[in-house]
Amino acid sequence: MTENRFWQLNSHPNGNDFESALSLETSEIPKPKDGEVLIKNDYLSLDAGTRMWMTPRTDGYQPPLPLGSMMVGLCIGKVVESRHPDFKTGDMVRAFGQWADYSCVEPEITGLVQIDTNVDDIRQHFGVLGMNGWTAYWGLHETAKVKAGDAVLISAAAGSTGILACQIARNAGCRVYGLAGSDEKCRFLETEIGIEKAFNYKTENLEEAFKEIEGGINVYFDNVGGPILDSVFPNMALYGRIALCGLIAEYTADGPKGPQQFDQILMKRLTVTGFFSPDFMDQGPRLSRELRSSLDAGDIFIPFDETQGLENMLSAYKKLFTGGNIGKVVLKL
Repeated sequence: MTENRFWQLNSHPNGNDFESALSLETSEIPKPKDGEVLIKNDYLSLDAGTRMWMTPRTDGYQPPLPLGSMMVGLCIGKVVESRHPDFKTGDMVRAFGQWADYSCVEPEITGLVQIDTNVDDIRQHFGVLGMNGWTAYWGLHETAKVKAGDAVLISAAAGSTGILACQIARNAGCRVYGLAGSDEKCRFLETEIGIEKAFNYKTENLEEAFKEIEGGINVYFDNVGGPILDSVFPNMALYGRIALCGLIAEYTADGPKGPQQFDQILMKRLTVTGFFSPDFMDQGPRLSRELRSSLDAGDIFIPFDETQGLENMLSAYKKLFTGGNIGKVVLKL
């Protein structure tokens, strides 16, 4: 192959209409400059947080992508050419690359790391051993400081980070509750993941349903934001902790909408803490060691929702915002 296909961001998407905003383009395979590495992508990770990069918002943890740019996301692949002393041809690596056949990256600014191939499934470097696992572990143990006996509620619990957060909290001795958007997902969480109860946010009166959680919610691990947060606030326990790592409900909205029951933060003396992946990137090796022991022991797993072919990227990506997946969405090239 002498050509490189890539997805280009041409305009800011309106809602989930990604087809009008991105196009599949072709160019020559890039040649790495001094200090760069060229990766032949094997897998691409699809993550809801990248939706914010498609907006014109400048107040996020990462600036928006300029229009006309290649779309960016995590990749796993093999180094095919290196002009960086720390990487050589043949290395299996993970980085923030491009939605493309090939990713040309600067290691220092794209988080390029060599990955351990001695795992049953290389995709785990996106899942349990990757950003989703790190986010779930960090949010629960470092941000929310869960302890045995806590009642922990997790939003988007059937998604890639949520499924792992459910298991990490369960393994810590917590009483775990989840939110999902279908009865099928709720059954999966209860029977396959083993949480106490899953709530269908599309069909249940959540503010009433959460009253079933004895003693109130000690920890809310939130990927979503939006109106669900208003159902959670009055059902939090005194001195409860909220770890906020995602705002899926806000990414496609016209603008952020504040919670109506904000006063409950004061009334219940809550702690609400936001955290993003740059907060713990330097702790990645430690987090992977912790998670690897659980993975090897069979105490944690993640299902993969895999789509084949770069040309099918947008239909796979849309699943993140329409509830079309259970577990981690990936694309195989």
